[in-house]
Amino acid sequence: DYRYRKDELFKRLKVTTFAQLVLQVASLSNETLEVTNEELHKLQGADAAGENATGTNGKGSPEGTPSSVLFLDNSGGGESHRSTLQSVISGVGEMDIEKDSPKEEDPQAKERPYPDCPFLLLDVRDRDAYEQCHIVGAYSYPIATLSRTMNPYTNDILEYKNAHGKIIIVYDNDERLASQAATTMCERGFENLFMLSGGLKVLAQKIPEGLITGTLPVSCQVAAPPGTARRKTIPKVPPTRAENKWRFSADDLQKLKHYLAEQHIASDTASHLTRSVSGHDSKLSSVRSNPSLPSPASTVRSQSSSSHSRTSIQKRPWK
Repeated sequence: DYRYRKDELFKRLKVTTFAQLVLQVASLSNETLEVTNEELHKLQGADAAGENATGTNGKGSPEGTPSSVLFLDNSGGGESHRSTLQSVISGVGEMDIEKDSPKEEDPQAKERPYPDCPFLLLDVRDRDAYEQCHIVGAYSYPIATLSRTMNPYTNDILEYKNAHGKIIIVYDNDERLASQAATTMCERGFENLFMLSGGLKVLAQKIPEGLITGTLPVSCQVAAPPGTARRKTIPKVPPTRAENKWRFSADDLQKLKHYLAEQHIASDTASHLTRSVSGHDSKLSSVRSNPSLPSPASTVRSQSSSSHSRTSIQKRPWK
């Protein structure tokens, strides 16, 4: 779900499409962790049963008695681990704690990017703007870095460049810097490069919560409706710095689902109103000739008010 614009070398990615991609990546990562945890418990249960069954060490000799162990280098599924001959026969491999433990038990797991993530997110603004606010999981890559004559790309960028099944996404506040960076990188051979359409400014309008960490720049914040006393009643909250956050929390994902549902309802309502207006325009003469029928304007206003009431009824579940 992307598009080109005239005279642009790069592809554009909508904010809503990016949010859907985030939900899919987070869901697959959580499923992988759950499966790993389940398999780990099975292995631990099998090991405990083998050790406690006969009072031996599981190899036919009394506990504490040294026995000769034959290690095999078993390579499978892109991984290699060592197993004893007896464990291979019984179907239970020797467990490497540091390697096979589930990532959800690691206290620092949430501070690491998603494993094998299909997208690499680059913030091309300056470092200060990045530290104030950025999208969760984004790397700081100021546009000035592209001007270097030596090593303008990080190892992560080179790993994702034109890699099968992976894309690179650049963004800024309002496309001015991101479009320049995307054009330069495409001219240098990047074929899987996307720009987040609208940047943080459009992101704040469509999905104001759940995607970012920190406080949005003033130029990207959505202004309060005119004629309201919101600014007088609500005190100004001091801006908060962005966290070193690489993964989306369950609360973030809930907010993404909520705003995506709102965008879906709004798009359906707009298309429905468009069809209604076009249909009423084609029947305008018949409506005018028959005064007993309701006017098109009143029908559209009633549909608009009813759709607005349905949208306003939806309350944010996290508030």
